[in-house]
Amino acid sequence: MFIKGLQDKFKVKSGLKYLKEEMEKPSLPLAREKGITSIGCIVDVDHFANAEAFYELIEEFSLRPNAIKIIGYKREYDKNSPYAIQMFSDRDLGWKGQIENGYVLEFLGREYDMLINYYDEDNLMMKLLSVKTPARLKVGLGSQDSKVNDLILNTPLKDFKLFKSELKKYLKVLNEI
Repeated sequence: MFIKGLQDKFKVKSGLKYLKEEMEKPSLPLAREKGITSIGCIVDVDHFANAEAFYELIEEFSLRPNAIKIIGYKREYDKNSPYAIQMFSDRDLGWKGQIENGYVLEFLGREYDMLINYYDEDNLMMKLLSVKTPARLKVGLGSQDSKVNDLILNTPLKDFKLFKSELKKYLKVLNEI
């Protein structure tokens, strides 16, 4: 028990070190055309339970039905419980900032035109996933680190309708939609 706790502490320390190194590096631009055709969403399910609301963006941006990939973060979850979306938690942290979860590996295996970081607390696991996800444009909420996101919308986490309208407005300004 003591050794497990010590091991977890060292995993967090190595994850923080990896995150700091990755945030210091300049981000590599993806060679994708302008326009939004695929969206990845990292959602804090502990604070925003309606993660399926992101599927509304399919109609909003006239996307293909499989254009949105959502992964949810829950501080602790039961792997045997049914969830509508794929999940990861703190238990999935490995050495050197690696996230040891099949759903996360599948999420990271795709390139996205836009990554939506829909969380408002400073969390190692969600930041690691945000930094590792290949996306041309990263969008987050106002309380997040500006090194992680390209576009920051200062909207409350609970007000998805406002977030959606602000996102659409700024994507039009950037000639993405």
